[in-house]
Amino acid sequence: MKPIRLPEPPGSPPRGMPDIFEGGVYGVIRRAVIIGNGFSASENQSVGLVRALGFSEKHTLYRVTRPRGGVNEWLHWLPVSFHKKLDYIIRQIYGYSQILLTGRVKKLAPLHTENGGSVGLSSVLEADVQKIITMARETFEKDGPLLVVASGRDTISIASSLKRLASENVFVVQIQHPRSHLNRFDMVITPHHDYYPLTPRAQEQVPRFLRKWVTPCEPPDRHVVLTVGALHQVDSAALRTAAISWHEEFSPLPKPLLVVNIGGPTSRCRYGADLAKQLTASLHNVLASCGSIRISFSRRTPEKVSNIVLKEFGNHPKVYIWDGEEPNPHMGHLAWADTFVITADSVSMLSEACSTGKPVYVIGAERCTWKFVEFHNSLMERGLVRPFTGLEDMSEIWSYPPLNDTAEAANRVHEALAERGWRLRP
Repeated sequence: MKPIRLPEPPGSPPRGMPDIFEGGVYGVIRRAVIIGNGFSASENQSVGLVRALGFSEKHTLYRVTRPRGGVNEWLHWLPVSFHKKLDYIIRQIYGYSQILLTGRVKKLAPLHTENGGSVGLSSVLEADVQKIITMARETFEKDGPLLVVASGRDTISIASSLKRLASENVFVVQIQHPRSHLNRFDMVITPHHDYYPLTPRAQEQVPRFLRKWVTPCEPPDRHVVLTVGALHQVDSAALRTAAISWHEEFSPLPKPLLVVNIGGPTSRCRYGADLAKQLTASLHNVLASCGSIRISFSRRTPEKVSNIVLKEFGNHPKVYIWDGEEPNPHMGHLAWADTFVITADSVSMLSEACSTGKPVYVIGAERCTWKFVEFHNSLMERGLVRPFTGLEDMSEIWSYPPLNDTAEAANRVHEALAERGWRLRP
């Protein structure tokens, strides 16, 4: 039986509200689980929310991973569990064919679970679901409910299973739009351009039987939180820490410091050498108004793009190009930059830069289609970004209320938990 703590005598040091008045341990969340998909852009959103909720040091990361290589690169549209089973079967058939052709058994590389262990056909995603459910139930009386934060399409089946099978023990937050599965979670957090990826006029042009997969049929209810951009880990505390950590390297740089972040083309933002040439020409035009320039590429940046930039600025005295070696200066750039130029393909990089309140210029937005158009229009309407033309004076400082999606989403989580009679105590 759970002991009852009585209120402290008058004059005693405050120790917080006693359990008898706050609903007991059964309504207090003290730990979190993140369900990731192995992609940093998605997992960064979950970690950012968990950090904003105070669980940066009290969370466990699980991963949903798909088979990679060969024909698997064409099968990402399949549900993860079916994809893993199909991959297992293909590998077995391939191994058997090697026996028939060569008379020898070719050793196959093991499949991997979400947490890195080897699995067979009978263990795909269900093992992790059951493990988390068992942990949540067995520790419920001691540690209270479990906060589950998942991000990305491949995590939907696990997160929704946790909600369905252990609703009394977990509070499940799904980040990014799960389309027709909105009601399978306690809360859904998604950018406005993901929930409404098309303008009303464009929605009417979508065949009726496809509309629920492309755009929602009705406005979001209270458990759906719409943000402007992507969630992330960049907040004032993180920026202060980065400013201190990178002080020695960045403080001597001539001002203003322009940081250029170059991503890579996507199916909805197509570009190549043409954008690289446009970018380098525009940077040449603004060099006179810059004290120094720092350029960094992402993992998605094509070599033909990076080579053009390196050829133009690799030996320029005002320009430093990060070589990709650790430590990654990204947080230092966010803390110390005076102005940003960012390619239009990355919602994450734009969201992080706009959270600083500093000038952000976008290049390549005209090459984007579908929901990216909605995203860029939203940023521009709010005065968060401007197009980069090469005619700018980089010493001109303009500002705006910083984009604060992660903190606002965290507040909505607190409100939703309070309605359920639960609260957080990191």
